[in-house]
Amino acid sequence: MDAPWRVLSAEELEKQYSPSEWVVRRGAQEALQTYLQMGSEATSKARATRKSQLDVPYGDGEGEKVDIYFPDAASEALPFFVFFHGGYWQSGSKDQSAFMVNPLTAHGVAVVIVAYDIAPKGTIDKMVDQVARSIAFVQKSFPENKGLFLCGHSAGAQLAAMMLLVNWSKHGVTPSLKGFFLMSGIYDLEPLLSTSQNAPLHMTPEDARRNSPQRHLEAAPVEPGNSACPVLVIVGQHDSPEFHRQSWEFYETLCQTGWKASFEELPSVDHFEIIWNLTREEDRLNQVGPGPPTVTAKGPISKVKDHSENHLQ
Repeated sequence: MDAPWRVLSAEELEKQYSPSEWVVRRGAQEALQTYLQMGSEATSKARATRKSQLDVPYGDGEGEKVDIYFPDAASEALPFFVFFHGGYWQSGSKDQSAFMVNPLTAHGVAVVIVAYDIAPKGTIDKMVDQVARSIAFVQKSFPENKGLFLCGHSAGAQLAAMMLLVNWSKHGVTPSLKGFFLMSGIYDLEPLLSTSQNAPLHMTPEDARRNSPQRHLEAAPVEPGNSACPVLVIVGQHDSPEFHRQSWEFYETLCQTGWKASFEELPSVDHFEIIWNLTREEDRLNQVGPGPPTVTAKGPISKVKDHSENHLQ
């Protein structure tokens, strides 16, 4: 049976994978501008008000840097929230991505914002490798941490999801992964091949398959130590139907392959609001730490497997 996206016209496929076309409270350009403005303002505020280490190199490349923000009572024995920005692997920056820093550091969580080489300088293969090396760097730098919690938005969710497949022995460390937050992600890259999003990426079908966590998860047995690591797959109510389909199918695959997965559709938010709302301490996702997230099923209730736990404890 062909994947649902294969029956879409070229025009519809383009629209499905253009998140700004689905915003409901503002125009496409206004949504993008607001997203960038809020990210820049949140980052400026975080840098001005929080203890931080900025532009810390995790590799030799010019773009291989992280910003690390600490709670007031800083120590190595902290949970670390590691964030990978979106932008379709071709835009975005750590300098505009500290949305959640102030709310999380106020609750005793250190936050790491990761930079990686976006296209056309970087390929998706290179980005996946950089993200893995950034995680290894954080683990080696803070070996007494209380757990690393990986979060990615949009393209960043694909990069974070690829970390489920990493052979960490190649990096000389086993990171203390305690949770994944995957927000409005794409987990099968093949539909993008014939859209304008692929123009700067130059993905071949082989590239797309190699970097699609949806396709590889079934072949990657869950390591015993990872089976208790919860994965929360999140999508906004006003994300496109294709983003909803990708998120639900990835959640189902996680469940089928032994991961502790949960799924949540956040009401009333679009692809951009889902992340910029993290600037607010009372936002739903900033409250995940104190208790388990609820699961809002998009499919038959019998398919829901909520194995979530206390993510930031």
